[in-house]
Amino acid sequence: MNGMETPRINEDKQAVLPVQGEDATVRAEKVRKTVIIVGGSSGIGYETALKLIGRNYNVVNISRTPCPLERVKNYAADITVGATLEKAIQTVAEKAANLYALVYCAGFSMAAPLEYAESKDYRYLFEVNYFGALRAIKTIVPFLKKKGGRIILVSSMASVFPIAFDCFYSSSKAALDMLAKGADLELAPFNIRVTSVQPGGTSTSFTFKRKVYGEEENREYSHRLHKATAALANMEQGGLNAGEVASCIANILAMKRPPYSLQCGKRNKLYSVAHRLLPENISLFLNKKAYNQ
Repeated sequence: MNGMETPRINEDKQAVLPVQGEDATVRAEKVRKTVIIVGGSSGIGYETALKLIGRNYNVVNISRTPCPLERVKNYAADITVGATLEKAIQTVAEKAANLYALVYCAGFSMAAPLEYAESKDYRYLFEVNYFGALRAIKTIVPFLKKKGGRIILVSSMASVFPIAFDCFYSSSKAALDMLAKGADLELAPFNIRVTSVQPGGTSTSFTFKRKVYGEEENREYSHRLHKATAALANMEQGGLNAGEVASCIANILAMKRPPYSLQCGKRNKLYSVAHRLLPENISLFLNKKAYNQ
């Protein structure tokens, strides 16, 4: 899809039309809020789309591949190619009857030693995980300023507890958390609230899409990296289901005063509290053990 524009792939067949004879106030109440999801074709993004449809939102997906849900409008864009992301968001925002929120779910992960990781890989990771979110926010803000709205960035508990041999991912998510706080500080006067959602390990196909360097590339780190990636895969596949994270996102969209950040699941809330209370050296020691290092 390199160099693509942003064609629409399918149309929402259940758009709400005003009923003749109703006054303007009643008609306005019947216009469903529109939410743009970046990365809604699978995993957490897909489950979020499904959850929001159930709560009567208009849902628009922007990704390289379409979301298969019938009631989702799809616009094609590749975050790393030109300005296709900005063009897609602008196209949707200009046509949306009641634009309300942006949910940024796009993500990329890699397992590689810091010493041997190639710059093209970690630069791609940051483009997808962080700079794509920044660009999406910059594009949608002028439209949300008209009536206010919500922006949700899907971060990770990895922003708090570093993943062994994927410090790139952890760093990008920590940056995303700070982006959410800084953006909320600037945009709150316009009634635009920004929240980072921090799921822990979540059972999705994301586990199997991770780029993992081979033994020759990992060299002397190979054995430790293998143990770390196996532990991470177990955490993810034995962790939350994507629907639980989607429920957190949907609940935030309904809040009048959403938090700066929100951990999904009781266990992750407990881990977050423990991280704040425990001395950092103990917290990092336990994290090291979790990855069999």
